[in-house]
Amino acid sequence: MEHRTCRKWNFFLATPTDMTTTTDPPFIAVESLYKSFGDTPVLQNVSFGMRQGDLVSIIGASGCGKSTLLRCLNFLEVPDSGKISIGGIALSRSGSQQPFDQEMEALANTLRSRVGMVFQNLNLFPHKTVLENITLAPMVVKRASRNRAEAEAMALLEKVGLQDFAKRYPMNLSGGQAQRAAIARALAMAPQVMLYDEPTSALDPALVDEVLQVMHDLDREGMTQIVVTHEMRFARSASDYIIFMEAGQIIEISDADELFQNPRDERTRQFLKHFPR
Repeated sequence: MEHRTCRKWNFFLATPTDMTTTTDPPFIAVESLYKSFGDTPVLQNVSFGMRQGDLVSIIGASGCGKSTLLRCLNFLEVPDSGKISIGGIALSRSGSQQPFDQEMEALANTLRSRVGMVFQNLNLFPHKTVLENITLAPMVVKRASRNRAEAEAMALLEKVGLQDFAKRYPMNLSGGQAQRAAIARALAMAPQVMLYDEPTSALDPALVDEVLQVMHDLDREGMTQIVVTHEMRFARSASDYIIFMEAGQIIEISDADELFQNPRDERTRQFLKHFPR
C-alpha cells in the first residue's frame, strides 16, 4: 500500500469552544460525549471533529471504548450525555435521565440515514443472495423499483469486485468476499459517512488486503470514513489521522507519521511498542 500524504490541517482534538469558533465547521463533530453501562464508564468526555472526505482510524486496546464510540455516532448506542453532529444533523443529551423521546428518535433516524455501518460479524441475511442483500434496503426504505435497485446494486458489486457473485449466498463466499458484500450493502443507501467496526479482524491475513483496497478506493472518491481497527499497517498508510483511545478517553490524535514515530503520550508509546514501526 502506498503511504498517504496526511492533510494535517483537517483534524483537531476539539473542545466545544474549538468547534463553535472554527471558521470551517467540521462535517462530523463530537462534543463532551459520555456513555456508561451500569456503573461502568465506557466513554468519558470524548470530543473531536473531522472534515468531509477524511479517513480516520481509531486504535487502542480491546475494551477501550472504540466500538462503543462508533455505535454512538449513529445512535445504535444512545449516549448518556453530549452532542453528535453529522452533516448538519445534531443530536444532544444533557444527561442519562433525559428521555429519548419520539422527536429525538426521529432525528436519530435522519442521522442514521446518512451513515452506513459495516460490522465485524457482517449481518448479511444468509437466506438471501448477495444481490438480494444489497437491494433489500433501497426497495423497502427508499421505495426504489426492483429494476433500479438491482442496476445500482450491480454497479456497487462491480465497485467492490463482486460483479460475478451476485447470485451467490453468503455461505458460498470467502470471508473477504462477504465483507466486501457488506460494504456494498451499506453503500446501497448512498451514505455520506461509512463506519467500520473491525472490518478485517475475522479474516485470514491473505484476505485482508482485498477489503482494505475497497476502503482505499472509497477514500480516493471522497467518502468520509471512520475505521475501528487493529490493522496498524492500514491505519498508518491510509489514514488522514489516527485517534488513540484508552479507558474510554481520547489520549492522542495525530497524523500517522507523527503518531508512530514520535507519539506525544507515554500511553501511546506503550501501546505502539507491540507493533512494528
